[in-house]
Amino acid sequence: MSAVVRCWGSNDPAYNAYHDEEWGRPVRDELGLYERLCLEGFQSGLAWITILRKREAFRLAFAGFEPERVARFGDGDVERLLGDAGIVRHRGKIEAAIANARATVTLRESTPLHELFWSYAPEQHAPPSTHADWQASTPESKALAKALQRAGFRFVGPTTVYAAMQACGVVNDHLATCWVREAVEKLRTT
Repeated sequence: MSAVVRCWGSNDPAYNAYHDEEWGRPVRDELGLYERLCLEGFQSGLAWITILRKREAFRLAFAGFEPERVARFGDGDVERLLGDAGIVRHRGKIEAAIANARATVTLRESTPLHELFWSYAPEQHAPPSTHADWQASTPESKALAKALQRAGFRFVGPTTVYAAMQACGVVNDHLATCWVREAVEKLRTT
């Protein structure tokens, strides 16, 4: 029996489950995109497995990533979050998550977050053959980062935005040989 080919190998079952069941599968709702954008921001400078292991604590700390609730967070909430050892305690990232919730709510008046994100999906995207084919950013992620920054989002540089685009299926960056690539592509086109 042949081994399952994944984009990255891990001995951690949670990391493998994330790859197999979530990474790259389309996220087309506001809450899902807001959560992943926040988590990608918190991940900056850290290993993704660190964020994955803290994900439930993040969800508890950030009110299930419901933008309306997080948008109402104030200084007391920032201090509470800075004392929460279950999450990444970085003031700038915490304040960015709150600012991003406020920007998400404001975007509803023009182009909601999920619609904005998906409007930057590339028309064509070749399947990567190797890890060397993965990019840190793309013209689309640079343009989306600028649009998000104009809307008041923080900690959303082109690399963070591209990681969110990958995670949410806006691009399918599963390797050409990955066992879930085809299933992800089908979900993206339906």
